[in-house]
Amino acid sequence: MRSIRLPEPPSGAAGMPEIFEGGVNVVRRAVVIGNGFAGAENQCLGLVRALGLSDRQTIYRVIRPSGGINEWLHWLPLYLHKIVDHILRQVLGGSRVGLVLRGKRVVPSTFHTSGSIGLSSILEADSRKIATLARETFDKEGPTLVVACGRDTVSISSSIRRLAPDNVFVIQIQHPRTQLNRFDLVVTPRHDYYALTASGQKEIPRYLKRWVTPQEPPGRNVVLTVGALHQADPVALRVAASAWHDELDPLPKPLLVVNIGGPTKNCKYGADLAKQLVASLHNVLKTCGSVRISFSRRTPRKVSDVIIKELGTHRKVYIWDGQDPNPHMGHLAWGDAFVITADSISMLSEACSTGKPVYVIGAEHCKWKFTDFHKNLREKGVVRTFTGLEDISNSWSYPPLNDAAEVALRVREFLAERGWSIGR
Repeated sequence: MRSIRLPEPPSGAAGMPEIFEGGVNVVRRAVVIGNGFAGAENQCLGLVRALGLSDRQTIYRVIRPSGGINEWLHWLPLYLHKIVDHILRQVLGGSRVGLVLRGKRVVPSTFHTSGSIGLSSILEADSRKIATLARETFDKEGPTLVVACGRDTVSISSSIRRLAPDNVFVIQIQHPRTQLNRFDLVVTPRHDYYALTASGQKEIPRYLKRWVTPQEPPGRNVVLTVGALHQADPVALRVAASAWHDELDPLPKPLLVVNIGGPTKNCKYGADLAKQLVASLHNVLKTCGSVRISFSRRTPRKVSDVIIKELGTHRKVYIWDGQDPNPHMGHLAWGDAFVITADSISMLSEACSTGKPVYVIGAEHCKWKFTDFHKNLREKGVVRTFTGLEDISNSWSYPPLNDAAEVALRVREFLAERGWSIGR
C-alpha cells in the first residue's frame, strides 16, 4: 500500500487503571438523542466515539409530525407542534380536509416495503422512559451519558436531566439559546457567540438586540469548539484508507477532492459560484493527477448541472453519482488536498482534521457567524481561499483540528468532579 499521511491518534486520556474501574461511578453507556439530520447526529456520534463508548450506545430520535401542513409548522417548539397535530387528528379525523392537511392522499395507494430495517431500528425519544431506565439500572449499569444535538432535542435532553439528575450526565451540542443550566455541559462552536463581539453587535439592528441570543458570555459549563464534531478521527481514516485502497491508490497523484454543499440562509449562492469553481478547477488541473468531486444532498441542480456539464467528461475528473458506497471517508483518507464550499461547517471541520491542504471557495457569499467561522480557520492557518492560481502539487500542513478529542477530555474532567469516570 502506498504510504499516505494521516494524523496520529491522540494519546490515551489519563484515568484509573482498568483493573480498578467498576461500580456505580463508571460511565459505560451512552444515549444519543438525534433530530434526523445527519450533520447534527454525526456530532453526537463523533463525541461518543471519542469517549470510547461507540459499542455501548443507544440511538433515539426526536420525531416531528410530517406531511401536509406540518411542513409549515417546523418553526413551532416540538411539544406545541405535536399538540397542534393531535388536535387536527382529533377534530378532522379521516375527513377529506383532515387527510389533505396531513399530507395524505385521498385516493387509495399501494405501498411497498423494502424489508430493510433502516431508520425503523431507531427508537423515538421519550424523556420519561429514558430517565426511568437510567434510574432503574443505575445500581447495575452505572451512570448514563446523554448526548443530544439540535433545537428539537433540547426539551428532551433537559427533561431527562430534570427527571434523573443523579443518574445521568447530559451534554447538549449546539447552543440551546437560553437556560444553559438545564444541562451538565453545552458544547458549541466559538462562532455561536459572534453576536457578543464588536462586529456582531454592529450587525444587529437596535430593536432586535434584546432578542438575539446568546445574551451572555459562555459560562463554566460551556465548552467552545472551532468547528463541528465528527467521526473522522485518525483511527477511522486509517480504516477508510485500507477499505478504499484498491480504488483510490492507483489514481494519479496528487488527488484533489472537491466537496460541494448547498446555499444556506447565511451563505447564499447559485450557478455563479459553480461557474467560478469550474474556471478555477480548469486552471489547477495541470497540477493535479486526479480530481474527485462529490455533491451533498443540499446541492441544488443549478449548481450540480454546471459542474457536470463543464467537467463531467474530463479525463482527470471523476464525479460521484450519489450511489452507494459513499466515498467520503475514502476521500478524506486518500485526498492530497481539498476544495470545499464555504457553506458546510461539517465538511470543512472533517477536512481540517486531516492536516492536509484545505481550500475554501465562496466565503465572500457568507455573512453573520459564518464569517467569524471562516476568519477563525484562516487565522489558525488551516484553510486558504481557493483562487485557481494554486499549484496543488505544492503541499502544506498544520496541526490537525481535533475538536471531538478535546471535548472528550473536558467531559472526563467534568465527570471526575462528580466522582465519575468513563469505562473502557
